[in-house]
Amino acid sequence: MSWNDEKVAKLRELWGKGNTASQIAEIIGGISRNAVIGKAHRLNLSAKIKTRSTSTNQNLKNFHEENKTKVKRGRRSRFKSLIIEKDFEPENPKQLEELDENSCKWPIGHPNEKSFYFCGRSSLKDFSYCKLHLLYAYQPKGKKDDSNNEKEEIQDYIEKKIKSG
Repeated sequence: MSWNDEKVAKLRELWGKGNTASQIAEIIGGISRNAVIGKAHRLNLSAKIKTRSTSTNQNLKNFHEENKTKVKRGRRSRFKSLIIEKDFEPENPKQLEELDENSCKWPIGHPNEKSFYFCGRSSLKDFSYCKLHLLYAYQPKGKKDDSNNEKEEIQDYIEKKIKSG
């Protein structure tokens, strides 16, 4: 299949009207959805297709936006609740051979050093790390939205906990 001027013009027209790649492929005929997407990309057509102004699309968009904000708040608050807790158990240094499913596998030091070990605290369910190291390993989404002062306070708090742990 080769793209001729007529097909390219039709692609531009249909793309601008907001048709999906599958619909465009069907209308033009003899080309696949992926061919339409590839050609649209090479033509630098807008990635955001103009949406048809129907009430169902608008309602669906509003629904997704509401859910995204709820998920972000929930995830952020979960991480903040870990930071608020002050009852981190003490480190239980373990060598690689001593680790099990319930041990924190956060490495401390460099593997070439004699003093290298793993944290060894109790890990959280479905994670490889304890509460403290989970804060380092899994940064909350939307972290850029938080203020810099808050980031510095959290970082200072974590550093103090690591030193005291």
